[in-house]
Amino acid sequence: MNKINLLNSVVVIIGAVIILLGLNIGLGGIKTLGWQSTRDFVSITDAATFHAQDSHVRFIGGVWFGVGAVFVIGGFAMRRFRSTLITLSAIIAIAGLFRLSGMGTEIIFSAAIAPSLTFELVGFPLLAWWLLASGKRDAQIINGVQSQ
Repeated sequence: MNKINLLNSVVVIIGAVIILLGLNIGLGGIKTLGWQSTRDFVSITDAATFHAQDSHVRFIGGVWFGVGAVFVIGGFAMRRFRSTLITLSAIIAIAGLFRLSGMGTEIIFSAAIAPSLTFELVGFPLLAWWLLASGKRDAQIINGVQSQ
């Protein structure tokens, strides 16, 4: 498998995982569908506020689903979606930084959060770099063919 096919496959797999996470939150709301944890981790003390916030969380899950769909599509149409994938990777890295705003280190470095945070702060910037480098390689190939 060459480097470009590997990159395309990685992007599609990342997109599929993001889609699953988006479905878990988008269809399950705050309580989720339980695909990552048990569903009974929250108790409702104010039903009206809960349902309003649950609606917002479902919206965010839908956005996450959309981000995953763009990654999947981008894996099949890399040249067209490369800049969008780089931008989304940067947004995800920035969003990962927001995790640092509200939790203590015992939570951030726990087994429940650390893998996601690592992927957001290290994996997605590396993916953006890989996408950028592959775009330069594609441009060199195209320009080399056109100049001959």
